[in-house]
Amino acid sequence: MTAVVFEKATRRFPGQDRPAVDALDLHIDDGEFLVLVGPSGCGKSTTLRMLAGLEDVDDGRILIGDRDVTRRPPKERDIAMVFQNYALYPHMTVAENMGFALRIAGTRKAEIRRRVAEAAEILGLTDYLDRKPKALSGGQRQRVAMGRAIVRSPQVFLMDEPLSNLDAKLRVQTRTQIAALQRRLGTTTVYVTHDQVEAMTMGDRVAVLKDGVLQQVASPRELYDRPVNLFVAGFMGSPAMNLLDLPLVDGGVRFGSTVLPVPREVRDAAPGPTVVVGLRPENLAVGGEGMAVRVDVVEELGSDAFVYGRADGIDEPLVARDDGRRPPAKGARVRLRVLDADAVHHFDPVSGRRLGR
Repeated sequence: MTAVVFEKATRRFPGQDRPAVDALDLHIDDGEFLVLVGPSGCGKSTTLRMLAGLEDVDDGRILIGDRDVTRRPPKERDIAMVFQNYALYPHMTVAENMGFALRIAGTRKAEIRRRVAEAAEILGLTDYLDRKPKALSGGQRQRVAMGRAIVRSPQVFLMDEPLSNLDAKLRVQTRTQIAALQRRLGTTTVYVTHDQVEAMTMGDRVAVLKDGVLQQVASPRELYDRPVNLFVAGFMGSPAMNLLDLPLVDGGVRFGSTVLPVPREVRDAAPGPTVVVGLRPENLAVGGEGMAVRVDVVEELGSDAFVYGRADGIDEPLVARDDGRRPPAKGARVRLRVLDADAVHHFDPVSGRRLGR
């Protein structure tokens, strides 16, 4: 069993006002694919490097399985890391790159060949074993880097934005391959990305970081349906959730020409005369009674279209999902209505925390 545990793990860099990672408590189950996600500078790569032994842990501790590895060097942690820049040796063949760590460790040649052949078959690289990296595409090079990690049979895979150098189409294809491969191998995996779409589509669970502090860790569905605060609500989802500070009135909150009902527990918990209302784009539709907006941009995606517009007195643009075959024109005045009042989110405008269920 190879669970990974962070217990109040903290990393401080000299000259910084706040820790890069601040008292992180996180339990990663054996065989789990956990994604660390957040904006640049949130501490996700530092967290991964602490687990790898490439950054010191100033407070707290880290366990891999039942071993406290907080002060152990990287070579004693039984982890394999995949970097975003592949880090392949240009003068070596694919087979030599994949087997290099085993050769350094003194593994017998026959065993190296066997492991490399097995990994190559899993990754679809059998026909490329004699090629040099320069003769491979970006996606193939990334698979070689994955193969180099696989042949070591580590307890934990660590992946630091491994798809960031690939083009959009190849990124989608490769992330599907990585997720399928992890499920086949069953190896505990910690994956870092700034791309919340990657996080939502790949992880068994997703841990959202902001300013070195863990905001929420949950399944992708729970993060999407029940974000615990305004940051998670605005970060997870593409396009992002609409967040509007709206006044409380009799029966709910004022939304343009209509009143959206607000549960009693939300009204009772609200600290002031307003609440922040969260509306996913798919919960807004064009037409009917609601918020009047002027259309700024229409993103046509074939079957769907995303309509971006601004309402009088509201600083942030609103985005709604519409029928891609009949979207409104740029500059048009339309109304956006809420489709499902039960799918509306409510947040404290002061603390940012979720109100109600």
